[in-house]
Amino acid sequence: MATIKFDSSPDPDRPAPSSELEARVIEALRTVYDPEIPVNIYDLGLIYAIDTDPGHNVSVRMTLTSPACPVAGTLPGEVESTVQRIADVNRVRVEVVWDPPWTPDRLDEATKLQLGLL
Repeated sequence: MATIKFDSSPDPDRPAPSSELEARVIEALRTVYDPEIPVNIYDLGLIYAIDTDPGHNVSVRMTLTSPACPVAGTLPGEVESTVQRIADVNRVRVEVVWDPPWTPDRLDEATKLQLGLL
């Protein structure tokens, strides 16, 4: 399985996708927004890992801004359906994790600037 891993520290130079499919998954995830914050979930730092395999199965490990997030019941399903619509994707698995917890430190400088946090 190819893997893009993101540690809990902010990294403006995130690792480049190791495959064309991973690049398309990232592009698709950038169309999904947390309704409370005007930033897509990828740039918001909610995506912790994207795994793909030769069979075009995709696994996404993600978190939410908090366990009490109002979209906790719907956002993972939206992520799954968004990735499932990518051409050639077979199966999609979305896992919500709470460790490490999300913090605004996961935002890159451009997103912090956009949100007025700088």
